[in-house]
Amino acid sequence: MPDYLDDLRLAHVLADAADAATMDRFKALDLKVETKPDMTPVSEADKAAEELIRGQLQRARPRDAVLGEEYGVQGTGPRRWVIDPIDGTKNYVRGVPVWATLISLMEAGEGGYQPVVGVVSAPALGRRWWAARGHGAFTGRSLSQASRLRVSQVAELSDASFAYSSLSGWEEQGRLHGFLDLTREVWRTRAYGDFWPYMMVAEGSVDFCAEPELSLWDMAANAIIVTEAGGTFTGLDGRPGPHSGNAAASNGILHDEMLGYLNRRH
Repeated sequence: MPDYLDDLRLAHVLADAADAATMDRFKALDLKVETKPDMTPVSEADKAAEELIRGQLQRARPRDAVLGEEYGVQGTGPRRWVIDPIDGTKNYVRGVPVWATLISLMEAGEGGYQPVVGVVSAPALGRRWWAARGHGAFTGRSLSQASRLRVSQVAELSDASFAYSSLSGWEEQGRLHGFLDLTREVWRTRAYGDFWPYMMVAEGSVDFCAEPELSLWDMAANAIIVTEAGGTFTGLDGRPGPHSGNAAASNGILHDEMLGYLNRRH
């Protein structure tokens, strides 16, 4: 079984480079922001960070394919790096520190490509999380200064903390009533948004989270970190992994109950 630790070390190097580039432009008064065709913002920092990562991958892993949010897919083969240069661009352009670079390596396997390495680096929060298949999930300053991540053992909805991003997507999909029913059953809800709830699930500080509409680059790194921390990561359809266009992550114990509520349609 491949150990992926060389790939994990490379992902940290890529994250270091991206952190330097994104922090350099964070809160810059002259930051240039454009609107993409889907009406979401993209900043010059998104593009610069992705270009930087692609350039380093071209040198270090020339045979691997790369899929990024800003520049699409490049190359073919059984190994594919998946990059979201800034997850949380809306926060980034408003000066909110909750944003991160998401880097994942996916390998072709049964059921399509599966994440085998993931790094989530949130430099404005001073946090980083990572995982490699079979090696567990960790958080810390570096590979050598890290603590292991473990999901919670909360077993009752009435004791659970539930994190989400916003209400609008649930409403658009006709799932809002089930979503609201779920919020009434749990102990606590918080809308932290983007990558952060998944990292909190992996840390055990939140028990489950879900989002109704996502792209692969939003999910791949999160998925391997949650699962290596002992949790469950699926689509709202229950399909394991980051392939459903939406996501549900949990400590595993509460997963089916969460999906039951979120799939209620009125």
